[in-house]
Amino acid sequence: MKTYAEQRAMLARMEAAHAETEHHLAVIERQIEARAERMTTSRRVKARQSGRTSATWSRADERDFQANVAALRFERRGEIDALSRKLARQAGAIAAFRVRYRINEPAWESVS
Repeated sequence: MKTYAEQRAMLARMEAAHAETEHHLAVIERQIEARAERMTTSRRVKARQSGRTSATWSRADERDFQANVAALRFERRGEIDALSRKLARQAGAIAAFRVRYRINEPAWESVS
């Protein structure tokens, strides 16, 4: 890296890739929670079709939801673990880059 501008551009690309990976992980978490909620709701409706209906979310529903979330996370653990490791590597690379080129503050803080 020759110039400060080139160093900043490289750091910005690294931080953008890190943010994209974080976003991908967040999307997976939202997908898991949405699917678990749909699973819980459909089971609750099927179980309660025998007469009375209840629109409230009970403790049993919450337990079922949490169990569904855990099962779905377990199914996608490989993908989640890979993204988590990638995030750690990216964070380490960004930190090393900052130390190597003595760029301490994030780019958004340097603009005033």
